[in-house]
Amino acid sequence: MTDAIEFALLPIASLRPHEEVVREKVRSLAQEIRAHGEFVDPIWVAREPWVILNGHHRVAALRSLGAERVPAWLVDYMSDHIRIGRWTPGPPISKAEVLRRAREGRLFPPRTTRHSFEFDLPHRPTPLAELGGALAPKPSRPHRSREGSAARSVRAGSSPPG
Repeated sequence: MTDAIEFALLPIASLRPHEEVVREKVRSLAQEIRAHGEFVDPIWVAREPWVILNGHHRVAALRSLGAERVPAWLVDYMSDHIRIGRWTPGPPISKAEVLRRAREGRLFPPRTTRHSFEFDLPHRPTPLAELGGALAPKPSRPHRSREGSAARSVRAGSSPPG
């Protein structure tokens, strides 16, 4: 791996997409993520300007689940270690065009760009509880019996109020 890559939990609201998503796939992924209990595959994000390079559907699924953060590999997008191609036939797409479309909100159709690295990224599962929002664990409250303080005073050795 290169020094240009680091793992982070990024605020989901700060991310900029450059591709549209397929709603049915987002629903399916959200169910999968919830059932699995952890987010297995961090997305790829271009460091400053926070453009999603790989993981649009996963981000949309986490957003639908109420997450505040998303596990991500932050990369130096202009690095020669990161390549861009297409999933579908068409003219070449430049990194500059990806950044421009994200900035302008003119999104490519789903699965247009295909980003790749010259190396493999490590496996990095993240428990859903670390993603905040609706996925964060709810604070537990102490259990109160229906008898309230009277039950506590009996256990402490005194007589209940009468």
